[in-house]
Amino acid sequence: MRRYLVGGAVRDRLLGLPGGDRDWVVVGSTPAEMVLAGYLPVGKDFPVFLHAQTKEEHALARTERKTAPGYHGFVFHAAPDVTLEQDLARRDFTINAIAEAEDGTLVDPFGGARDLGARVLRHVSPAFAEDPVRILRAARFLARFAPLGFTIAPETLALMRDMVAAGEVDHLVPERVWQELKKALEMPRPSAAIALLRACGALAKLLPEVDALYGVPQRPEYHPEVDTGVHVQMVLDMAARLAPGDALVGFCALVHDLGKALTPKDKLPRHIGHEHSGVRPLRAVCARYKVPAEFAAVAEIVCREHLNVHRIDELRPDTVHELLSRCDAFRKPQRVKQLALACEADARGRLGREEDDYPPARRLLALHDAAAAVSAGHAVAKGLSGPAVGDWLREARIDAIRAARASL
Repeated sequence: MRRYLVGGAVRDRLLGLPGGDRDWVVVGSTPAEMVLAGYLPVGKDFPVFLHAQTKEEHALARTERKTAPGYHGFVFHAAPDVTLEQDLARRDFTINAIAEAEDGTLVDPFGGARDLGARVLRHVSPAFAEDPVRILRAARFLARFAPLGFTIAPETLALMRDMVAAGEVDHLVPERVWQELKKALEMPRPSAAIALLRACGALAKLLPEVDALYGVPQRPEYHPEVDTGVHVQMVLDMAARLAPGDALVGFCALVHDLGKALTPKDKLPRHIGHEHSGVRPLRAVCARYKVPAEFAAVAEIVCREHLNVHRIDELRPDTVHELLSRCDAFRKPQRVKQLALACEADARGRLGREEDDYPPARRLLALHDAAAAVSAGHAVAKGLSGPAVGDWLREARIDAIRAARASL
């Protein structure tokens, strides 16, 4: 029995990045021998075990064979005669197909170390085309590694286009699409994921509402980048910069301008009312991918309210109060910060505006803090009850907003 460290742990060490989970491949063993050696079986589809002390995953070397469309249609074969090279050959990218023996020797049959040095994301073999999830994984890896200079290999992009044309992405289940999209939104350059999905044709299949934004012009005095799709990519990256690893804010950035794709051509480049027309396609995206309720709720708030936040200094105190109430901000105060971050990403996700200050975010937070400091307990202390509590609370919070604004 021989074991080898594989996958992300090897890749990230070679890149000089902090290590994450350590996964191992075991060659020359059987499930019975693993159990006798003290490993704990946990795999359902193929033999995977946990080390009794470290709890690190150990999988028996295996091959796989495509038997049906989609990513569930595989038959796995694990046996003592499966070699390490055969196991590595079934992996997605060369940079993930490097193994390290316990003495530190690298086993790299597909040139993964070379591609790490060249900063290239390249598929291991034509078998890549058998699993449509790998399109999503390519997008996620590029979102993570693009800041290091990584690009997609031309032949890998061509293969991904062929997969889309063959209808492979049609077999992806919504939960898996959302899982991979959410991970991409947590990465430092999520725009790279969206750009890659668009380049291979998958964006039009998976997120046609986002794909439709490309080529839609905006007023250049407000959007020097002009193209709405380009703007959304810039907003995504600004959101990742302002709220690193926050997929909720990233999702808000992705879908905040969907209404602009619905603007009649004779009205372009103006987009009057896009904040309201964008709600319907946003809800369609959330329903299609079973987006978590809080993600969907906050994204809708951002879509509907981002123009109000941009012009918060022009809003009357009672209008600010109504905005906060629509956000359910007094019961869920975290939403105000999420709204402020997404709106700042929108304002600064524009060509030449990346380093601009964005006072409306601070003002929104300050006005909410002032209003939230007034509670129903204050009304009860005044002897009020029933509907009178709500009436008093509304007026007192509006007064607090008015006083806070005067002090800003």
